[in-house]
Amino acid sequence: MAPDRGIAPSRGKSSRTWDALNPPLSPWILDAVAAMNFTRMTPVQASTIPLFMAYKDVVVEAVTGSGKTLAYLIPVVEKLLRLEEPIKRHHVGAIIVSPTRELATQIYSVLVSLLRFHPPSAAALEPLDEPVDSDANNRAESFAPSTLKVVPQLLVGGYTSPAQDLSKFLKTSPNVLVATPGRLVDIMTSRDVHYPKSSFEMLVLDEADRLLDHGFKDELTKILNLLPKERRTGLFSASVSEALDQLIRVGLRNPVKIEVKVKGANGVEDKRTPASLKMTYVVTRATQRFPFLAALLRHLDPMPLRTIVYLSTCAAVDYFQTLLPSIMPSEAVLVPLHGKHPANVREKNFIRFTDSGSPSVLLTTDVAARGLDIPSVDLVVQIDPPSDPKVFLHRCGRAGRAGRKGLSVVLLLPHEQDYVEFLKVRHTPIEPLTEPGTSDMADDCLVAEEKFRKIVLTDRALHDKGQRAFVSWVRSYSKHEAKSIFSLGGIDWNDHAAAWGLLKMPKIAELKNTKLQPYQGPDLDWDSYGYKDKQREKHRKQMLEEGPEDDRGGGKETDSKKRKKGTVAWSEKLERKANKEVRRSKKEARRQHDRKAKMTEDEKQYEAETARMIEKLRRQQTKDSHQEDVFEGFG
Repeated sequence: MAPDRGIAPSRGKSSRTWDALNPPLSPWILDAVAAMNFTRMTPVQASTIPLFMAYKDVVVEAVTGSGKTLAYLIPVVEKLLRLEEPIKRHHVGAIIVSPTRELATQIYSVLVSLLRFHPPSAAALEPLDEPVDSDANNRAESFAPSTLKVVPQLLVGGYTSPAQDLSKFLKTSPNVLVATPGRLVDIMTSRDVHYPKSSFEMLVLDEADRLLDHGFKDELTKILNLLPKERRTGLFSASVSEALDQLIRVGLRNPVKIEVKVKGANGVEDKRTPASLKMTYVVTRATQRFPFLAALLRHLDPMPLRTIVYLSTCAAVDYFQTLLPSIMPSEAVLVPLHGKHPANVREKNFIRFTDSGSPSVLLTTDVAARGLDIPSVDLVVQIDPPSDPKVFLHRCGRAGRAGRKGLSVVLLLPHEQDYVEFLKVRHTPIEPLTEPGTSDMADDCLVAEEKFRKIVLTDRALHDKGQRAFVSWVRSYSKHEAKSIFSLGGIDWNDHAAAWGLLKMPKIAELKNTKLQPYQGPDLDWDSYGYKDKQREKHRKQMLEEGPEDDRGGGKETDSKKRKKGTVAWSEKLERKANKEVRRSKKEARRQHDRKAKMTEDEKQYEAETARMIEKLRRQQTKDSHQEDVFEGFG
C-alpha cells in the first residue's frame, strides 16, 4: 500500500476554449467537439483534462449535466493515441466502469461519436457496424498495423452472453472496454484477455459513489485485484465525497480532488445541482399525489416534452403503468422502465422515451437516476423520495442539464416535512412549489380513486399486482436511511390504500404491531371477481369448487393459497426462502458426510489428492506477477 494518499483539493476553473489547454489537444479532437456543438469547455473539463492527461489520479465531484463524460473520455483517447507503439492484440489499455447498462451504453455512444473524427479509429469501427461491407474492411486494412487507433467494446449483461462478448473481443481486439461490473468480471477472468502494467493506462469509475457501495463490492474487488497498481484512476460523480473514506482502498495515489459547485441565490458556492434547475417540494396527502402530477402536467405551458416520474419499487411501476393513463393528459405517452425488465424491454422502452416526438412520461425507479443524459427532460417528479438520500440530487439532475432550464418536484407527506431541512444541511436546498392550478384537488382525488378502482375491478390480476406492489412499497419505506423522518407510524394507511385504488388492505408483516383502522373497500362478491386470463380464471373456479363453503365471501379471497392454514404476508416470504436455503445446505452437508462415511481409505485418499491438485491449479491461475499489489477489499 502507498504510504501517502491524501487528497489535494482543486477548485473548478471558469470555462474556456478547447484550444487553450496545456498540453494542447489533437486537432481532430478540436474538430470533433466543434462538430458536437461543444463550443467551450465546462469548468469540470477545464480542470480535469490537463490533470488526467498529465497522469494524475483524480476525484471529480461536479453537478449533474456538467460534462463529466468528455472530461474523462478525451484524456483516455489522447493517452492511448500518444503511446510510442500500438497496444498488443488482446491487451487492454483503458477500462470505463458504469453501474447501469443504460449509462454504459450512453458512454460508449459518446466515445464512438468522438472516434468518428479520428480516421484510423473510425475505419476500425466501420467493420463492427457493417460486418458485411467489404469496403469498410478495406478501409480498415488501408492503415498500417503500426498505426495507433482506439477500438472500444461495450460489455453489458442482458443483450449478449459472456461467450459472445469474449468471441467479439478476440476477433476485434479492442483496447478500451466500457462495461458494467458483472460482465466486466466475466471477460477479465478469461485467460485470453490481458491487462499488464506495460499496456494498461487508465481506469475510470463513473458514478463512483454507487460503484463503491456494497451492491458492487464483490465485483469491484475482483476488478481491482486483477488490474495492475501502476495505472491512473479517475472517480467521477455528483456526490463522490460520500465515499472518500474508501478511496485509499481503490488504489488512488495522492489524487487531486476537483470540485465544481454552483453558486446559490445567496452567492455562496453550496449547491450541488445546476443553476438552471429549480428544485421544489410540495406537501400532499397520499391521495393527492397522482392527481397533482396530472394537474401539474396540464398547467405547465407548454407541457414538458419529457418528464421523469420516480417510484420506489419495480412492482409499483408495473402496477401504476396501467392506472395512471386514466388520469393523465391524453397527449402524454406513459413509458415504464425498471431494473427487473428484461434487457431488450429496457432498451426498447428507453429508446421509445428518448426518441418520442410528443410529450412523454417515463415512470421509473432509481435505475434511471444516475448519469443518463436524456435530451429535453424539463420536469422530474419524485412521487416517493429515495431511500438513499445521495440519490436525491442524481434524480433531480436528469433535468436542467447543459444549461437547459428544468423543474424538479418532490412530493412529501405531512409527517415528512423535516426532509426539507435534512436536504438543506446536505447543501441541497429546495423551496416550496408555487405553480398555479395545482392547489385545490379535492374533486380530482375522488375522481382518481374511482377511476383506479374501476380499472382494478376489470381484472383480478390487477388486484393481485396492487397487493404485492403495496407490500413492496411498505418494505422499501421501512428501510429508508432517514428513519426519523420517514416513519411508518406517521402514515395514514387508509389514505394510502385509497390512493392506490386497493380493494382491501393486504397483510403486511411490518405492520403486525400497528393498530390499523378498518379499511372500507368497495362491496364486492369475491367469488365472481375473476381474471381476464382464461387459464387463471379456470383454475380459480376449480379451486372454488373444491374449497369448503365457509371459506367464500366475507371479504376473504378463496384461492387455495389463502385457504391454507398459517397464511403469511408476502413480506415474510423472503425470510422463509432464506431459511429454506439454510436447510438445503445443511441437508447437502449431511449427504456429503454420509457419502464419505461409506468410502474406503483408498477412495478417501484419492479424493483428497484430487482436491489438492485442483486447489493448486486455482492458486496458479490467480497468481499474478505483482502479488504485492493485491487489492485488499473494503474492510
